[in-house]
Amino acid sequence: MHPVHVSAANTAVDGCARSWRRAAAAVAGAVVLLAVGACSGAETRPVPALPSSSPLPSLHSASPASGVEKVLVIVEENRSVSDVAAHMPFLMSQARAYGTATKFYAISHPSLPNYLVLAGGSTFGVADDADPAAHRLHGPSLFGQLVAAGRTAKTYAEEMPSNCALRNQGTYAVRHNPWTYFDDRAERAACNKFDVPSGSPNAGALLNDVTAGKLPTFGLLVPGVCNDGHDCSAARADDWLRSWLPIIMKGPEFTSRRLAIVITWDEDDDHSGNRVPLMVIYPSLKGKQVTTRLDHYGLSASIARTAGTSPLRRADKSADVLAAFGLS
Repeated sequence: MHPVHVSAANTAVDGCARSWRRAAAAVAGAVVLLAVGACSGAETRPVPALPSSSPLPSLHSASPASGVEKVLVIVEENRSVSDVAAHMPFLMSQARAYGTATKFYAISHPSLPNYLVLAGGSTFGVADDADPAAHRLHGPSLFGQLVAAGRTAKTYAEEMPSNCALRNQGTYAVRHNPWTYFDDRAERAACNKFDVPSGSPNAGALLNDVTAGKLPTFGLLVPGVCNDGHDCSAARADDWLRSWLPIIMKGPEFTSRRLAIVITWDEDDDHSGNRVPLMVIYPSLKGKQVTTRLDHYGLSASIARTAGTSPLRRADKSADVLAAFGLS
């Protein structure tokens, strides 16, 4: 693999690629895949249930789509489909209103290999959760590939102490931030610039980018290990999603049908054959249920193709997640 090179135009979506996407896409929008997980022994603080008829404001009657140009992926932790359905009423209300995949599978246990598949189209032979110092990966990540192609990519990591932090601190877990594992010079330079602390719903990088309509072509939103459900309850993760999703969905890129939000999980809780939830939030989806077998490889492929680039490594041979929802 050859290292990627950071483009000077990495702060804007390539105009030609955008035109190509509008011409090629028949369906517009924003896709959201939501995944939530929690570990055993987690807290069980309840969250008031929302009525199934109370999704966030829908845009089903909006003007025709211009095509999905950007994808924001949110990854939660260690839960089965049944656990999420039973304990995350807010998220389930969104799944019913927009779209869900009933046969979406994680690739491996523990967490890190699944994040590497999403970010690089391979597990790279990794079978543990060790820090980047133990796994110095070479060749392009999906983030770096997009930046080198003149697109944009960004990780928003909750509670990360500084850009592209390579060690755990507080609720920040580096194993959930896959860009930090790609060690070539251009990758590290791009990570240092575009792998940033997320901030909160009140202030910070993600809120600023949403409000300004400057989300990247590929954005990865990584909650801390309580808000992702790993160390805390599904109810806590549901609360966190409730704090962010209305903000993102009111942003200009979602309302103009350019952004797709994807919410999924890294892995299950060892009780469902590694089948995990996957929700897609996009204005044109109306309670769509996809029964095709899909996985993290196919999600990585979807993001690459949305950006007009080729899927990396094994992702190139996998079923495209956004295409299964009619969004590609």
